[in-house]
Amino acid sequence: MTLDLFDNAQPEYSQEVLEEGAILLRGFARASAQTLVAAIESVSGQAAFRYMETPGGHTMSAAMTCCGELGWVTDRRGYRYTQNDPETGAPWPEMPRVFRELAVMAAEAAGFPGFAPDACLINRYRPGAKMGLHQDRDERDFSQPIVSVSLGLPLVFQFGGPRRSDRPLRVPLSHGDVIVWGGPVRRHYHGVLTLRRGAHPLTGDCRYNLTFRKAG
Repeated sequence: MTLDLFDNAQPEYSQEVLEEGAILLRGFARASAQTLVAAIESVSGQAAFRYMETPGGHTMSAAMTCCGELGWVTDRRGYRYTQNDPETGAPWPEMPRVFRELAVMAAEAAGFPGFAPDACLINRYRPGAKMGLHQDRDERDFSQPIVSVSLGLPLVFQFGGPRRSDRPLRVPLSHGDVIVWGGPVRRHYHGVLTLRRGAHPLTGDCRYNLTFRKAG
């Protein structure tokens, strides 16, 4: 794997085990953050951020877009992956190389070698936005992990159990932190608490989240 996007070196980070199969890599993406944000802007220039609607008719508070072979969408018809952006009819933008390399490296660092993401969901949170507890269960392949990258303003990640009623861990996340989970906890509930107001030197008043999955 070519690592020139990461200054030809492994990123400096610390590792925390949240539970078996769930690893927090603190600071793993910090060194490549500027390149990642530039790539987000490139993707969103081709497939604009939008506020999707849930099957129940609620508008999500985080704006979203996607890149890769598949993109995740939600509307009144349900949750699903599509090959094309439903707003334009065009294929989703190609996953930037810096995205794919970071996801593969993070998965390997967390003990999941051979990760092959084909979908990246990009969430943009502004103050007041949140994501309730949910499972990632629309994918066909549950043998591969999920890699979640935080950029910009800090917030609290919730990592629960196999049931929605399970009490979640509350994990503060900062700029550049990456969480990887798979194996026995692949379909555990997770979400984030409401983003508070703030200003970050790279992302301004928002937080970006990149979620990598093997969907097809």
